[in-house]
Amino acid sequence: MKTVGDKLEPFKVVGVKPGFKHPEEHGQSAFEDLTEASFPGKWKVIYFYPKDFTSVCGSEVEAFAALAKAFSDHNAVLLGGSTDNEHSKLGWRRETPALDQPGHHAFADEAGALVDQLGVRDRATGIALRATFIVDPDNVIRHVSANSLLVGRNPDEVLRVLDALQTDAPCACRRDVGGPTL
Repeated sequence: MKTVGDKLEPFKVVGVKPGFKHPEEHGQSAFEDLTEASFPGKWKVIYFYPKDFTSVCGSEVEAFAALAKAFSDHNAVLLGGSTDNEHSKLGWRRETPALDQPGHHAFADEAGALVDQLGVRDRATGIALRATFIVDPDNVIRHVSANSLLVGRNPDEVLRVLDALQTDAPCACRRDVGGPTL
């Protein structure tokens, strides 16, 4: 698994634009290629979940969606995805009222361009772990967390970590004050 300080390498996944529920609406495609260069100057919060149409995954996507504006206010783009395809994501939006307008990009990584680069594919099932990466505008990974398939995460905590990373405050733990470095 890639970790803090590693660079996000080139990748391409199929993005599903916010607000779309069908492959084409008003003469515009719901799909676009997303790459490491898609959002210049922005922080990226990339979160993976195992499968579309599952209850824990749905509640996480809904919780991230509720914070989409807060992430945007932190100069961050929110990207949530799995190894399911882009049509599954649109179907999930149509079938699940709480997800119909997520306010952030979804992505489909069927080929594993990002899930394999970051090393978060579950070996037993072949699907993505519940992993979260916060990537700075220079594509350097600044935070990583990964959970078992059964354990959800707290998007409020992800936002808190993003906020802390953006402050670049020095660590309060110092060797010269007699205590251990933490």
